[in-house]
Amino acid sequence: MASPVASRGRAGTPRELVTVAEVVEACEDDDLVVWAAQGMRPGVRAWALGDAVAVASPGASRRDRLAIRGSLACALPLLRHALAEAGPTYRPFGDAELVAAVSAEVEGLTEAVGFSWMVTRALAPSAAAPSDEACEEGEAGWLAPRAEPEVAGLLALAHPSSYAVPGIARVSRWAGVRDGSGELVAVAADAWSAPTVGLMAGVATAASARGRGLAERVCRFVTAALLAGHGRAALMVDDWNESALRLYERMGYARRRVAANRVGGL
Repeated sequence: MASPVASRGRAGTPRELVTVAEVVEACEDDDLVVWAAQGMRPGVRAWALGDAVAVASPGASRRDRLAIRGSLACALPLLRHALAEAGPTYRPFGDAELVAAVSAEVEGLTEAVGFSWMVTRALAPSAAAPSDEACEEGEAGWLAPRAEPEVAGLLALAHPSSYAVPGIARVSRWAGVRDGSGELVAVAADAWSAPTVGLMAGVATAASARGRGLAERVCRFVTAALLAGHGRAALMVDDWNESALRLYERMGYARRRVAANRVGGL
């Protein structure tokens, strides 16, 4: 029987992975890589080389992403192989230190841009007691498809740069909170989820309703649903967004500093 390392492919000989089980084994169930694999849906490709794994995932969170992990010695030749196979629209995506290192070695890659990947397997208990003002709003719940124009309007004002918007493929469903008048004031989406890693995106709160704990309310609702359906919940957040980082950490998400870049101006 081959050793675990040998089964991943000898250095210098990339091996294509064709099943979810192969990806999970090769990456040691790395949540970022497993998410990128998207259940190996049509169009996704993956490779292993030594201790490195690369997954080319088209349209994952609105980008052609090339998730990469492993030591630089193995990840660098594997990245070159994966880019040649998948094409220049794919953006290397992984731990910040590794992406910065490959950016310096692979001709044509732009400088790495950092952000955070966050993941949890269990929600931390809520420490906040609801205020009188917060009690005026309803509970978080899944929204009917007819509410999508309201979601789009809220995002346009409160989070215009959101990757998740109604009508985008694989943005599966929206949760929201309404105020006492019935106006939608906070939302979050289940979007681009993989079988064993659910993804939360599109979090937004109306400016007039901030400071009431509504973002936490809707995020807890969506996170609980993702954990129940997928076992893990994850999200991506900009490093400058300190209030969001504090919220997610308070909810039990662990932060992982990652980065992405692209080939030239693509």
